[in-house]
Amino acid sequence: MDITKPIDTGEIPSSGSHFDVIVVGGGPGGSAAAAYNALNGSRVLLVEKDTWPRDKICGDAVGGKSLSHAKELGVLQLVDESPHYVVDSILFGSANGSEVRVMLPKEAYEKQGLQSGYALPREQFDYLMFYRCQQIVRENGGSVIQGFSVTKVMVEGESIDAKITGVGGRFGGPRSEGEDMEFTSALTIGAGGFNCPVSRKITLDVFDEPHRDDDHFCGGYREYWENVEGLDGEEGPIEIHFIDEVIPGYFWLFPVGKGIVNVGIGMLVSEEKKGKRKGSWRGLKKTQQWLINDHPRFKHRFANSKMIPGSAKGWQLPFGSPRKNPPSFQPRRGAMAGAMTVGDAASLVDPFSGEGIGNALLSAKMTSKYFDKKVHSDGFPANAADAYMEELWGVLGKELSNSTKLQKMMKWKRLTNWFIKKANKKEEIGKMMSEMIASKDAQTELWNPWFLFRTLILP
Repeated sequence: MDITKPIDTGEIPSSGSHFDVIVVGGGPGGSAAAAYNALNGSRVLLVEKDTWPRDKICGDAVGGKSLSHAKELGVLQLVDESPHYVVDSILFGSANGSEVRVMLPKEAYEKQGLQSGYALPREQFDYLMFYRCQQIVRENGGSVIQGFSVTKVMVEGESIDAKITGVGGRFGGPRSEGEDMEFTSALTIGAGGFNCPVSRKITLDVFDEPHRDDDHFCGGYREYWENVEGLDGEEGPIEIHFIDEVIPGYFWLFPVGKGIVNVGIGMLVSEEKKGKRKGSWRGLKKTQQWLINDHPRFKHRFANSKMIPGSAKGWQLPFGSPRKNPPSFQPRRGAMAGAMTVGDAASLVDPFSGEGIGNALLSAKMTSKYFDKKVHSDGFPANAADAYMEELWGVLGKELSNSTKLQKMMKWKRLTNWFIKKANKKEEIGKMMSEMIASKDAQTELWNPWFLFRTLILP
């Protein structure tokens, strides 16, 4: 499939049209939410502010949780038929130069008919997700609009009696001379990323709760490079390095195939603002430039490399780390009468790995469980919204909490150095890390004192 071609999404519905479900945002989470609800019998409107093909800034790794949903929606076949890099392992590096390569549990994924992991540009993966999911929406009587910027989220009532009833916006962009349009629905799903208008309406405007907390937001910066030493081929490891200048974030090297490597850096916004980095660098871009040009462990790997022009971009990720004394729901309020949010809009990014697609697709599917177009024809009720948020945290809470502990552990440089050095020498630790990656439930072992003593201390 040629991902450079526009995607034909059919006729645009008339302003004022009513749908069972409106989905704001056409990334993986939004596309999946639209498709799952369409398959559940709902007439869906999927709106996306950009037009395909379009880029999305990310680390580009796609793991097993994502692939199982992609397979279910008929997207995985398209991914398999397109260029990609097969991830068979993860190389972890520490500040003192110790490294351990953790092989992914291939057999566990093969039982599901999946590869252990993929890496491919988000421009490519998102294109394939949107292409297939918009087909599902239209095949089931729905509509899709590209180039539609949501400028307002419509609400009836006030305070605890408020209910979201639809969206308004401009076809052609908010600053264009395009057409202003409005659409109503029983349910509106917010999938518009870290600054999603539906999420902001729920948290800030209706419930007066925090939407953003720098201790739970990550800044990210990404570039694409060609010919990085040690990362050629179409199968192998991705690399995550915990080093002085980035801790408690990390520096990553993720091949995406055809000799191209996604090179990036991520750090908590609260840590980035402190500016306490060698050389007093305040920007992620400057930090990455130093790592590539001057760091003794990396500069030789980039000596004969070239950055792809126009690939340098930054963005933000809202982590799913649990909040202390949350005003209502964990990790933050993500639903109300008339609305649910998914993925980044619901603050579900893994705090340790930075991976967000898997949780976006999981939450997308869950929305179709809680919405029934016949039962909720007069509007998605508040009690169903509460049940959605409770189950979502019930499914992901342990995983996200454990990842938060791992993230905090990485602040302890000496501990990280010792752990990775130990893992490189002791096979059982490598196996433990492999199982943790494949099954988040296995992370609970990391906080068992006897397990730690037996694994890390005993010979």
